[in-house]
Amino acid sequence: MIGTVNMDDLDRRILQAYLNDSRVSFRELAHRLGVSTTTVQARTSKLEKSGIIKAYSAIFDHERIGYQLTVLTEVTVAKGKLLELEQQVARMPQVMAVYDVTGLTDAMVIAKFKNRDELSKFTKSLLAMPFVERTNTHMVLTTVKEDFRLL
Repeated sequence: MIGTVNMDDLDRRILQAYLNDSRVSFRELAHRLGVSTTTVQARTSKLEKSGIIKAYSAIFDHERIGYQLTVLTEVTVAKGKLLELEQQVARMPQVMAVYDVTGLTDAMVIAKFKNRDELSKFTKSLLAMPFVERTNTHMVLTTVKEDFRLL
């Protein structure tokens, strides 16, 4: 497991600001937080170098750009092949997340699709992998909350 990095209140406030708007300038952020621009630049650089900030990104409304289906797929994998599966599945463009899990299955995959045909092809490609024993796909009916911004 990856160790945690020591952060103070200012680091957390900077991260919270980036979660709300990753396009905010150092100058604007410094003004909001009541510190110098140099301080914000240095702290941001430290957060990037430590791996806490991995990237900057926009949040899309996936339904508005055509992704009508969200699925959670449970995957049961042949012994010793879980890492291979995860690496292969993680490279698929529709996949949003891949998790090792406890319980009756080995992995959970969250993916989005524009239509049932794309979902069908994805599911069949999973089942065609030689180390996949079985899948169980759950289709999301209503998205109540979908926000991975957590601090």
